[in-house]
Amino acid sequence: MTHHSGSGEKFNEEQMDWLRMIRDHIITSFHLDRDDLDMAPFDGKGGMGQTHNLFGDRMDDVIDELNEALAA
Repeated sequence: MTHHSGSGEKFNEEQMDWLRMIRDHIITSFHLDRDDLDMAPFDGKGGMGQTHNLFGDRMDDVIDELNEALAA
């Protein structure tokens, strides 16, 4: 991901765990919607609320970037 590459700010380990869960969901479902964050496995770790806590205003951008990169 462009955010994590280079010398700028990096994702922390908890963010990386979520990114891996999102990646795995996209691989099997071909797409992730915000509503998916309130279903397994995301709901067991706080769902959409926790995703927003971790990624803030970048949440939708992160989801869009992963959808684009992994579904291609």
